[in-house]
Amino acid sequence: MTETATPDAGAPALGPDELDELDTLLDDLRTRGEEIPQWEFCDGFMAALVCTRRPIGPAEYLPMLLGDGEALELAEGEPLPLLEAFADAAQQARFLELWMRRWNEVQAQLDADVKSLDEDQAYAPEAMDMRGAVASLPEEERAELEGQEIPSFAQVWALGFMFAVENWPDEWAAPRDKEAAQWLDDAMEHIVALTEDDTGKPEICMYSDDGPPSTSKARVEAFGEAIWAVYDLRRIWKSMGPRVETLRKPPAPGRNDPCWCGSGKKFKKCHGA
Repeated sequence: MTETATPDAGAPALGPDELDELDTLLDDLRTRGEEIPQWEFCDGFMAALVCTRRPIGPAEYLPMLLGDGEALELAEGEPLPLLEAFADAAQQARFLELWMRRWNEVQAQLDADVKSLDEDQAYAPEAMDMRGAVASLPEEERAELEGQEIPSFAQVWALGFMFAVENWPDEWAAPRDKEAAQWLDDAMEHIVALTEDDTGKPEICMYSDDGPPSTSKARVEAFGEAIWAVYDLRRIWKSMGPRVETLRKPPAPGRNDPCWCGSGKKFKKCHGA
C-alpha cells in the first residue's frame, strides 16, 4: 500500500533529468500495459484535472489514466493500493512523487498573474514536436519510420486534456450563466483545435532552433491561444466552485390521498391529522 499523494507546495519543479525519468517509468509501465500513454498525453490529462470544477483525487483519476478506468473505492485517508501497471510499491511511490511535483508546478503557474507566455512563471505544457524530432534524425532512421503517422506539435498533449474532459463530462458541463458558458465554449474550442492535424505549410521547427521546418506558424499561434484558454478554464471553475446538486422534495400528499405510511387510511385521517 502507498499513501494517497497530495500536492506539496514546497517541492521543486521537475528538471530535464526527472522528466526523462518519467519517460523511462512510463516505458516500463508499458511493458505491463500496452495502453499506458506517453508523458505528453499525461501532462495534458493533468492540466485538465488541475482545471476541473470538482477536485478529483488520485484514486479516481489514476485508474483512468493507467488502469482499467474503474475508480478505487477508498475511505478518507486510506492508502492508495498498488496499481497493476507498477512493478512494485517503490516504483509507484516514485511516479507519484514526480507526478505531484509537476501537478504543483502546473497549479502554481495557472494561478500566477502572468501578462506574457514568455514569463518564467507562465504555464508551459510538455508539448512535443514529434515531426521535427523525426525530421532531425539521420536519413537511415527516418526511412525506418516512413509510412508511420506522426502527430502534430502539441496534438498528443491536447488529446490528453480532452481525455480527462470526456471522462468527467459532468464537471465540464456548461454553467447556467450565459457569459461564463460562452467563455467555457470559446476556451474549449482552442484546446480542441490542437487535437486536429496541422495541415499548414511547415515553417518552424519547435524541436530545435536549427532543425528542418515541421510546424506551421498557424499551429504555433493556436498553441499559444490554447495555453491562454487553460488559464481561462482554471479561472472559470475556481470562481464557481464545485457543482451544487439541487435537492428536489417529493410533492406532499393531498388530504384525500392514501397516507404514505401504508396504513390504508387517507392522509388527513392518519399522519396528516
